[in-house]
Amino acid sequence: MLIEQLTGQVTSHLTELGKQVLIHRDVISEFKSLQKAAKKAGFNLQIASGFRSFERQQVIWDNKYSGKTPILDSNEQKLDFFALSELDKLFAILHWSALPGASRHHWGTDFDIYDPNLLPMNQNLALTVSEYAENGYFHELNQWLSENIELFGFYRPYQNFLGGVAVEPWHISYAAIATQALQQLEISLIYDLIVKNNVLGKSLICEQLPMIYKQFICNINQPYNGK
Repeated sequence: MLIEQLTGQVTSHLTELGKQVLIHRDVISEFKSLQKAAKKAGFNLQIASGFRSFERQQVIWDNKYSGKTPILDSNEQKLDFFALSELDKLFAILHWSALPGASRHHWGTDFDIYDPNLLPMNQNLALTVSEYAENGYFHELNQWLSENIELFGFYRPYQNFLGGVAVEPWHISYAAIATQALQQLEISLIYDLIVKNNVLGKSLICEQLPMIYKQFICNINQPYNGK
């Protein structure tokens, strides 16, 4: 991918899938096949979040860093924003949200998925682990995905907690292209973007970037159990 594609600055690698959802043009066929198989199994598989631009990811980041959006702990409980040190705040945000320029959603290969038909009436999608867990309303979908996504070239980069990003059962990734994108996403590209943009916490991010890159960007579950 081009640098601008890796970091969410352009949409030239994307195509539209339904209303206001963009995904990588070389993934659309595989996702539609996955969607079709899910339908045969009784699920209405939809994308809650596909491509996100650098600007959109910065809004998410800045809202959390400024306290406008709650920051959650590892148990999905709200943290006391004013009790957090700057470093603790940085790590807590990274547990659930990517740095602008370093989100896998920039690539168009990664999506947050759900089944709107399984949402209880008047219930908004929250994308929490409890929704996909044993007693959650997406549990059966979650099980079906675990058994079938590899057949279509997808996997979960956050299947298990490895000390960085939280477990995200809703997040699937098209392995072939996403693996290449991660290899191309050098730390210097992220650094340059953070420096050039008014991202909140810029100085601390730049200071901690080598650790962030290792622990929260590259530290993922490997496709197909490493096979």
